[in-house]
Amino acid sequence: MSVHEIPDELISLERSAEQERARLADLTGDDYDAQLGRWREASAAFHAAVTEHAATAEISRYELEQAVKKAVRHPEPKDGAADE
Repeated sequence: MSVHEIPDELISLERSAEQERARLADLTGDDYDAQLGRWREASAAFHAAVTEHAATAEISRYELEQAVKKAVRHPEPKDGAADE
């Protein structure tokens, strides 16, 4: 299996972590602390899944993590989307 074959579960976990991180904006005090905890939990779940998948697939953990983050944060446009 290559790094480019990213399981949907990893995409979903990284999206969830990114959503939790984005919710930190403009929070302060206890609200910030609570949201920070939610982000850390989501991020830890993502990293654990990446580590497990990389070990099982015998691929670079770092390369897999970077490929997932790129797919989530900088998705390639769908066919024809650039022409609109």
